[in-house]
This record gives sequence, C-alpha cells and structure tokens, in this order.
Amino acid sequence: MLSLGSSGGKQPAKPSFVSYVTPEEINSEKESPKKEKLPALLPGEVVFCSANPVLKYTQDEFSQRGVFGTLVCTNFRISFVSDEAQTEDTSQHFKNKLYGQNDIPLMCVDHIYGGYDDKKKLITGPQLKNKYPSKIIIHCKDLRVFQYCLTFTDEKDAKKIFQGIVHHCLESKSLKCVFAFSYSANNAEMQRKWRTVMFDSTDDWVQEMKRTKGNCRLVTENQAFELFQRLPQYFIVPAAVTDEDFQTAKKFSGKGLPIWCWSHHSGCALFKTATVPLMQEDTVSQNYMDRMLNAVAQNHLYSVKTEDLGDTLPSLQEVQLSYSKFKQFFLIDNSTDFWVSDVKWFSSLENTGWLDIIRQCLQKALEVVECLEKENTNVLIMEEEGSDLCCVISSLVQLMLDPFYRTLTGLQSLIQKEWVTGGHNFQDRCNHLHHKDKEHLQAPVFLLFLECVWQLLQQHSPAFQFSETYLTVLSDSVHVPVFSTFLFNSIQQRVSMLTAESPHTQRGPLSCPTVWDWSVQFDCRSQEFFINPVYTEKLRVDKTTKKSHRPKHTRQLSLPSSAFKTPPKKGFFKEETDSLKKMLRGKRLSRWMLSPDASPQGSSREFYEAWQRRPLDYHGVLLPQLEGPAVRVWMQRYLRWIPEVQIFGGGAVALTSRLAELQGEVQDLLRRLERQGRGPYLHDRPPPPPYPAATSPTLQLTSQSHLLRSSVRLSSSFPFISVRNWSFKPVIPTSVPQGLSFTDPDNIADKEDEYSETISLV
Repeated sequence: MLSLGSSGGKQPAKPSFVSYVTPEEINSEKESPKKEKLPALLPGEVVFCSANPVLKYTQDEFSQRGVFGTLVCTNFRISFVSDEAQTEDTSQHFKNKLYGQNDIPLMCVDHIYGGYDDKKKLITGPQLKNKYPSKIIIHCKDLRVFQYCLTFTDEKDAKKIFQGIVHHCLESKSLKCVFAFSYSANNAEMQRKWRTVMFDSTDDWVQEMKRTKGNCRLVTENQAFELFQRLPQYFIVPAAVTDEDFQTAKKFSGKGLPIWCWSHHSGCALFKTATVPLMQEDTVSQNYMDRMLNAVAQNHLYSVKTEDLGDTLPSLQEVQLSYSKFKQFFLIDNSTDFWVSDVKWFSSLENTGWLDIIRQCLQKALEVVECLEKENTNVLIMEEEGSDLCCVISSLVQLMLDPFYRTLTGLQSLIQKEWVTGGHNFQDRCNHLHHKDKEHLQAPVFLLFLECVWQLLQQHSPAFQFSETYLTVLSDSVHVPVFSTFLFNSIQQRVSMLTAESPHTQRGPLSCPTVWDWSVQFDCRSQEFFINPVYTEKLRVDKTTKKSHRPKHTRQLSLPSSAFKTPPKKGFFKEETDSLKKMLRGKRLSRWMLSPDASPQGSSREFYEAWQRRPLDYHGVLLPQLEGPAVRVWMQRYLRWIPEVQIFGGGAVALTSRLAELQGEVQDLLRRLERQGRGPYLHDRPPPPPYPAATSPTLQLTSQSHLLRSSVRLSSSFPFISVRNWSFKPVIPTSVPQGLSFTDPDNIADKEDEYSETISLV
C-alpha cells in the first residue's frame, strides 16, 4: 500500500525514470569477471589458449547475428563454448562423442581467412605485417564454415587466440605432435577385438585366399621389413614369383612386384604394382618386368592384360585441382554468396571436372570387370607408386564383383586390405602435417574412392548393407586425429611409430584405436544409421532340398553363358608358351591387349548392355550407369551444412522414413507368424548378420521407424542437422509463390513446375 504522507501537505512529484536493471545485475557488474567456460576435455587433451568474449556468427544473409562465448584452442580441436545456458538437445539423435557441432579437429582445418572490414584475406602464417584481423573465418575439410568476431575481445587475448589457432592448424608439425599419440597414451586399454579383417596376420591372408579360391604365394619374409619397406609385412604374389625375383625387386624397392588383390571364381585374378622406369639400354629392369608379367600370366590360362593408369586416368595434380574448384561451391560464408552461385550452379559444378573424374574411374573399373568376368583374363594394373589410383580401381572392381565387400564389415575389410595395408600415403595425400615441401603431393584420392562407392550405392541401393550416412561419416573420420587407420604413409611407418615407447608414459607400445571401432565416436543408437534399411540380404538356401544339378556361381547369373571362354586344351602350355613369351616381351606395359579395331569404351558398352538384359541380382555382378545425369552430386556430404537447401519433411529422410515403417511392419508380421507357428517359409529367412546386435536391421528399423515417423520435423540433412538448429528464410525465393495459384488446390499437382531447376537442388 502506498503512503500518502501528512495530510494537507503537497505530494512530491512522481519520478519519471524507470530502471530496467535489477540490483542483482548492478552488483554483478562490480564483481570480478566470470571464469571462461571450457569444453569437456578428452584424455590427453590440453588447452593451449582461449579468449572471451568472442562472437560466433550464424550463417544468415549477411552473417551479422551470432552468439557470444569462449573460443578455445587445444592440442585436438578448436572449440567454441557459448555463454548462454546450455540445455540438453533431445532432438539431436546423431552425436559424435569426440567433438560437437561447435568443435573443429585441428586436422580438419582446410584454410583460414582473416576478415578486414568487408575484405577477406587468406592466412598462411601466424605472423602478420599489418594489423590483426577483426574476424577469423575457418573453412573445414568436412565443408563446414565458422566465423568468429574478435572485435569485442581484449586486444591481447585476440592476438593470442589468432596466433594460436593459425600456428597449431597451419604450421608444419612432427608426427608425434598429432593428438592421437597423446590420446592413445592415456587410453592403453582401449584395444578390442574387431569383426573387421585387419590383414595384419598370415591367417587373415590365408582365409582371404580360401574365400576367393586364389592360388598364389603368401610372402612372410618381410615381417621385419627386411625385404621392402614400402610393402606390408605380409602380402601375396603370383605363385611363379621366385626368391631370386625378390632379390631383384629389392633393387627397385619392391616396385614392379605384382601384388595380389582378388581372385575371380573362374581362376583369373587381379594384381597391382608400381611401375619401374624402363630405359632402352636397361636390360635388367626390362628382363625383370618381363618375368613379373610372365608370372601374372601363369596364374591362369597364361593370359594377362595390363593397364598403366597414369596414361589413361587423370594425374594426382589434376585430381587435386579439380576438387579444389569443386568444393568452393559448398563452402558458403553467408546465404547471399549461395544465391549468387545458384544462378549457374550445375554448369559450374560440371566445369570443375570432378564429376567427370568420378565417371572415368568407374569406367576404368568397368573395363577391368569385363576382363575378369567376360574374358576370363588376369589383369595387372599399375601406376607410378601403385598405391593411389590402383587402390581406387582395385577396390571398385571388388565391390562390383564380390557381394561380401558390399556389407559394412566387408567394406571396412576391403579398405583395410587395399588402402591401409596396401600402403596408401594418407599422411601426404591428406597433408596431415602441413609440410610445405609436400603440398604438391596432396590429393583427395580416398575421397574419390568414396565418391565412386556412393555412386554405386545410389544406383543399386538394395545391394549395399551400409548407408550413405556411413560413407559421409567415414569421409569425416579421415581428418579426426585420434585413429591410426588414416594417419600414416605405410605399414612400416605405422609399426615403427606405434611400437616405440610412449613419449608421455614410457610404459610400452602405444595402443592407438582404429576407426573401425565406431563406439569411440558414436553410441549404439547413432550407429544404427550406418545400416541401409533397404538392404536385401541373401536368402539362406534350404539344405533339405535335393539339388538336381550344380548351380552356377551367383556372379555368372548376370552374364550370358557365351561370355565365358571354354577350357583350354591339355597341350596349351607346351604349344603356346614360347610364342606368348615373345609376344609379352615385346608388349609395352601401357595398353589393353585389344585388337586394333576394338576400343575399351565400345566393348564395355556391349558388356554393360548384355548385363542389363539379365535379371538383376543384387548379390551378383553390379555395374555402374555412367551416362547423362546418372553420375550425381553427393548431396548429403556437400549440402548438409547449407541451410538454404534443406527440405523439411522431404528429401531422402522422407523416403527412408516410409521404407523403415513398411519394413518394420513386415518384421512385426513375421514375428507374429513365428509365434503362432504359421510361418512355413521362415527357413528362407537370412542367417544371423555378421555385424553387432546393436546395428542389426530389426533393431535399426524399429528405432528408425519410430524416429522418422514424424519426418515433418526433420530436414533432408538428417541425421547431421536437426530443424531446431537454425532459423532462416524459406528455400524457395519469394518470387516463386507469387506465380502459384492456390484457388484450386486439386489442380496444384497438375500445374507445370516453372521452377523445377531451383527446387531440384536437393
């Protein structure tokens, strides 16, 4: 109740000032500044520098809005911790346990730009001649873009955080400075048994040869890398390669030695090698290569075809240049830049040449498949190092021919065999250590392979057990400095670094986790998104059924029987060996052995058309379609961080939602029939899958069906982005709805879409 004062006295004037600041807020300003918030650190993670307050911009039209917080640089990542109260995001169904959406692994940083007013300048080192920038713009290798404003930060702290980020992200470093060594030293008990075949023992190679019915020689003499440092401890060569050949190969550091990749069920096999420079007067190298080619030919029917990929596919420099142009269309600083590039988006992407390189790799793999499947001929592919495009082509060939490699564990085993054990230079190709003298060696070769796999997946989705989300996560994991899988240039380097004593604990060899242990990054719920819900498992044949004849191999069912050669005569080798040897010696190792009138493209077209006329077998041969729009842009990987292209309640997530619901209902009906004992066909159901129970199709479908049923809440970038993360303008420009007439809703579906080019972005 208000006091009116003494009676008869004049009331004081009512104050007109109203304070909107509470006494508590006034007192809080007089207190000492609050402590900077830091992220939850991983074992072995150390904070180098931090700054507060820093404004993190959002990706709106002019990038002027944002959130204040603390910017932190550690030996693992760049992290931004918001000053706002953190609430648990229950809508985030796919969360990485190592780093969050506001974290950037140091190895994932691609380029750093400094913002000076309205200009952007590429930063190449921590020392600047002019003033320090007011804005830091970071482009990531996973195509995220982060912008931090230092205008409100203390000048000393701003300079310190800028120098720290640039130094730890761009400066050359030693391999032992990579966070994986600090992390593994503090997680010595992390090693587990994998279902993935690691190909680090003789048993793995023996089992693989038995599985493919190969008939080659397993080499175990290189266990201590005494023969060849560039080759793994165990590998397989043609049976005709002798110990004397190994001694000659030592002079060429193992180059020219045909390494076995895979054997066809008919007996022929695929080999790869690194080329040996052949000089006209150098008889030693010429004779050595003749013997190696002869050894490959003796593997089956004394037939061989060779291909130098360096002559028929783009060089690594061309691959790097093309991808550098291609990725710029997805590194968007703000929505204005996106709409400017949208005018000629598709033609600009095509002009980069990246999609054409993918098409060329698939075409070359198709030609190799034709030689193995149709012509029943051994194939030897080669290039300068034998561990780049050879890995791409050999892996694609095995994916097209062998259904085992289309499973999740199969693909991981394939990558372990052809890429990790095969000696792909991940360290140099990804430029993990930022060595200036090795920048010319950088090239996204492994990403090129994943791009090709995605093309096969989107063309033949039921044939693959893994999903495109799995491929996207795998491409991201290459730049996470925790795992040993993609960190080294060779097996010899990996063994020498990991078997040395830990520099931190001095308690024995390091135990660096492998990327195939997905529990390090994701929980069981998140791993469910790695499984393709439309995957068609191979039905188990009822053993009680009597077989009237021996069936053909499943891979033969995709081709006409006339495509295979008849067995040779008994006297084939005696009669033809000498003439074939002369022919092989005179043959340059650079072209397919085709008739002058035949071309690889024309022959492959006939092979593809013959395969297409046969009933499609998802567990048989799979061939890619290469013409026209069949080779597409990997939308999930490249567009997931651009809010303007998201489709809410649509895109692939809507299709997956419906498929998950339908298959979930089918699984439920099967369980009911099984309980009632009225399932006479249950013996045809597939056997237990070779993957963990946490990612079984039944559990995965049940979870995804429940999660995706309300797909209107989700976007086409799901599961990487949820709707609640951003608030922005609609995708369709405002001029589009003006051209639509909603007076008759029933005729909307019949109305021509005048803006199909804009809407077909996703």
